Amino acid sequence: MNEEDAEEGAPVGRRIVLGMLGLGAAGVAVGASLQDRVSQALAPVGTIQNVLPAAGGFRYYSVTPSVDRRTAAAYRLRVGGLVARPRTFRMADLARLRQTALTRDFQCVTGWRVADVRWAGVALPDLLDAVGVSPRARAVRFTSFDGVYTESLTLEQARRRDVLVATQMEGKPVTHDHGGPTRLYVAPMYGYKSLKWLDGIELTEEVEPGYWEKRGYDIDAWVGRSNGRDDVPT
Repeated sequence: MNEEDAEEGAPVGRRIVLGMLGLGAAGVAVGASLQDRVSQALAPVGTIQNVLPAAGGFRYYSVTPSVDRRTAAAYRLRVGGLVARPRTFRMADLARLRQTALTRDFQCVTGWRVADVRWAGVALPDLLDAVGVSPRARAVRFTSFDGVYTESLTLEQARRRDVLVATQMEGKPVTHDHGGPTRLYVAPMYGYKSLKWLDGIELTEEVEPGYWEKRGYDIDAWVGRSNGRDDVPT
């Protein structure tokens, strides 16, 4: 998973995770000790990698045993598919685009939440405008440089201004453990949509289910009562 899901090989089944949701939701109110028990209960299922409680309430997960680190200087983001101007962005290129900042919760599908996280980066609509989206495009596919994890959004969802190619978190560059140098942050959806270690963005004709959607998770992962029409930053 990303910051809140799990691994390749023998992944956690959707029924098991959903069976833990009540316990996880209680943990949001009760505190870290219960959240730790949720992680411990999930840990023996399959081979979950890098499940680490951390300061600030985050839990770190990955779907591979290890992920290579990339420096900001070496980082490249490839954007292609159904676009007029395929392009590879360096960190400096991203910094030259319009910057968007927002403060939102990070909500895990297993129940834990980190409130009021400060994010900054390039709103995905601005990045898409920079490459020119083809009229044929209806969806956006994201890949991770872990080599395994993928995610997708409809083009309408990707055009929301609370969907970021995040380069900063809490006023600092996004760390490796949080998915840096850049990661996706999809504010109105559960964290498994916020792909870590963002490597590629591809415009496609239709939604391609991501890593966890292929294992039974919802493709449209709106948090709580969000229906995609809530207020977004401009």
